Amino acid sequence: MTNETMESLGQAIAGALLGAVAGYVTTNGELTLTVNAADIVTVATFLRDDPRCAFSCFIDVTAVDWPQRERRFDVVYHLLSPTKNQRVRIKIEVDDATPIASLTSVFPGANWFEREVYDLYGVVFAGHPDMRRLLTDYGFEGHPLRKDFPLTGFVEVRWDDEQKRVVYNPVQLAQEFRNFDFLSPWEGPQYPLPGDEKATDGSGKVGP
Repeated sequence: MTNETMESLGQAIAGALLGAVAGYVTTNGELTLTVNAADIVTVATFLRDDPRCAFSCFIDVTAVDWPQRERRFDVVYHLLSPTKNQRVRIKIEVDDATPIASLTSVFPGANWFEREVYDLYGVVFAGHPDMRRLLTDYGFEGHPLRKDFPLTGFVEVRWDDEQKRVVYNPVQLAQEFRNFDFLSPWEGPQYPLPGDEKATDGSGKVGP
């Protein structure tokens, strides 16, 4: 879809949902709506039922963690209109304590996706029929995709074929810790890596 087509659709949606849609942007033929968290069910229902939209297929919901923000999570939904061959992205901002409304009443397929976001990020979906962890082990503590989740101090579960039972072992990291300055490669290689702005010529001097 062209940006002009999605721009027109964005204008129509924002006009029909005054107060619920805080803004929208079109990039590369894709429409992204910024929505007030309290209105997510209203917006999702409109996008599903309005004939100009017809976003009847729930694709995904995930989250992005911005720990420095007061409302630290962007919860991001993706919907598809099979009849119009269009996609829309919905973003809401939430904190780590306030539940947001589940979309399972609008899109039953959101069930396991919302459980995954709860498990990995700790976002709670109010009204969900089965708000349990989905991917982590029994008794797991914390939410492993939060950026402040510690790398050590936890155990992992596995099946021990010799003992014929499930065993718990301390987490063993297979690689050295990474320096998360968004420039370094994995620590260890002495050769320069393409695109690495901190690559050196071997003498410690920053390369060109």
